[in-house]
Amino acid sequence: MIDQLLQTLGSEIQKFLESPLVRLSLQAVAFYFVLLWAATAYWAYRDLQTRTTNPVAPYLAAALIILFTPVFFVFGVIVYRILRPSETVAEANERALAEEAMMVEIESQPHCANCGRQVHEDWIICPTCRNRLRRVCPNCSRLVELDWSLCAWCGKDFERPQLLQEALAPVPAGRRECTKTVLPPSSTPPNMLKKRVLLSSGEFHSGSKRATRGAREQGGAGGVRTDAVAVGSHFEV
Repeated sequence: MIDQLLQTLGSEIQKFLESPLVRLSLQAVAFYFVLLWAATAYWAYRDLQTRTTNPVAPYLAAALIILFTPVFFVFGVIVYRILRPSETVAEANERALAEEAMMVEIESQPHCANCGRQVHEDWIICPTCRNRLRRVCPNCSRLVELDWSLCAWCGKDFERPQLLQEALAPVPAGRRECTKTVLPPSSTPPNMLKKRVLLSSGEFHSGSKRATRGAREQGGAGGVRTDAVAVGSHFEV
């Protein structure tokens, strides 16, 4: 009786599988799995292209899925997801740019040249290693860098302070007036000086002639008189 029951069950299953609708459904399911298998291989190829710059690796990923056949390709997907890189190339580039921007921001912040600790912009001494960071301008009392040769706010020269003070010092009022009122040693024009010399020389010669004439007229008393006249003429000159 059991054998008869098994034969009946087998015949019914065979009739069900021989049905055109069932066969069409099984063919559709098989085609779906094959299509899913091929799509999974293509997905692995495209996914690995976005995660690596190696041109051969995407083809290896697709071959891995194909080797597992349409029946076991699910296991191939599991293996691929374990072996693939964790981030895409775009995500890696974005992370590298973010790290670089962070490093630039950190480097732009002031640090102690001795110990490398971060310091404040208004500090003049590092509290960690006591290294001098900046100095105070004695003229405007603002902070300046140690390598500055002059103050950028008030213009004080740290290398030649005395020369700069003398150049920027105002000229006294009395000294300015003296420089304006100083005259040449002689304000008389050269032509006038020449005329005066000629007149003086003419008066000298005329006086000499008068003295000679008087000496000739007076005769014997001429020696004393001549000397007197000569002395008088020299006095007039």
